[in-house]
Amino acid sequence: MKSYNVRIWGIRRRDSKAAPFQVRWTVAGKVHQQPFATKTLADARRAKLLTAARAGEAFDVATGLPASELRESTSPTWYEHACAYALMKWPHASAKHRASIAEALTALTIALVSTSRGGPEPSVLRGALGAWAFRVTRTDDGEHKALKDAGGEVPGEVRRALDWVAGVSLKMIDVAESDNLRRALTALSRRLDGKPAATNTVRRKRMVLSNALRYAVERDVLPANPLGRVDWAAPDTTDEVDFQYVPGPQQARALLNAVRDASARGRHLHAFFGCLYYAAMRPSEVASLARRNCKLPAQGWGELVLTQSRPEVGSGWTDDGRSFEERGLKRRARKATRPVPIPPVLVSMLRAHLEEFGTAEDGRLFRAARGGRVRSTEYAELWQKAREAALTPEEAETPLAEVPYSLRHAGVSLWIKAGVDPVEVARRAGHSPAVLWRFYAKILRGHQSVSNQMIDAALADGG
Repeated sequence: MKSYNVRIWGIRRRDSKAAPFQVRWTVAGKVHQQPFATKTLADARRAKLLTAARAGEAFDVATGLPASELRESTSPTWYEHACAYALMKWPHASAKHRASIAEALTALTIALVSTSRGGPEPSVLRGALGAWAFRVTRTDDGEHKALKDAGGEVPGEVRRALDWVAGVSLKMIDVAESDNLRRALTALSRRLDGKPAATNTVRRKRMVLSNALRYAVERDVLPANPLGRVDWAAPDTTDEVDFQYVPGPQQARALLNAVRDASARGRHLHAFFGCLYYAAMRPSEVASLARRNCKLPAQGWGELVLTQSRPEVGSGWTDDGRSFEERGLKRRARKATRPVPIPPVLVSMLRAHLEEFGTAEDGRLFRAARGGRVRSTEYAELWQKAREAALTPEEAETPLAEVPYSLRHAGVSLWIKAGVDPVEVARRAGHSPAVLWRFYAKILRGHQSVSNQMIDAALADGG
């Protein structure tokens, strides 16, 4: 309990050789006192209390300390606060967001230490923080606890790593200092190999830091969020797609054919990859595609009405222990839908897939070899075989079509080059126009030039 009802008395002499001078004050009527060996020290203490009172600080009734002093004396460490923040966020965060929070907090916790002397191997420390300190589980009585505190057996090296970081972690009051915040921000802006992280990654991790500091303000650990006063910018990087490594239409078709011809699994996933290219869908959206979402006429264009996605995430981040979670479409309300017109070639691929393979019990078009969601490891392995078959040895050595997601980039690029309105491209791909510009700026600038020529021609006709 805090109070502004503070009275500070004059310095009193008392019968003591060790500390003859005493500062006395009251907070909400409760008397507090502090002895000093010299009058100079007593005067300094009394002046500090007066300054706090005149500045309008509340005083703690129990200890008699001004709020700023109490905050400093009881300040938790960053590690303690980060654990509390992860625990607070867990129940209402998606599995992907939980993993993202843990990733950011791990990087911050490793950076915000007073010394690295005597520390464990970096990989051990990262694993201990990410998998044990910032991962939460629900106990038998329904309570959420960090995995390290849930009562299970913790490996010795993990316990030693967590004990070490608990002992060297900076206090929150020190984290708020400019130099330490800059150190934290720099840690967020680097990948494990030391290279600059992508702009979107830095922005996402910086948001975790900002929210953790806001939570510190909420808990009265800090008086205000100090991040806003730090003039810092992440190293320049670009989120633009490197289009020299995005397959063109002929290469995309060759890759899809190579997938189909690779194996029986390739035939099953042929249309899966077709959705990535011809509908520019995300893999998580294709994984949840069901028969009821498909309008597949015998001729002409069809339509896919996307309603949800199944992003893949480790089983330790979900509530039910599955390796994926069912959620709404990215950056949309839970029950929002996104209709995507699909060309006849994809309609034919999906109709052929349904005729040969049918659907899973829940109506999904694609399933793993042993049932369940198609795993990224499964389709990534198939994709690498397709690259080897469809590309020349020289091309295969480059990042050309390096990952299946390249097909989505290829599909969006094709739409833009075909002259589709960028707003419609963004809608079909599930982007905002701003995100579309950030990733596809080079192609859109070329599209803008074509639009300018069309306007010039129209103006000339009008003249």
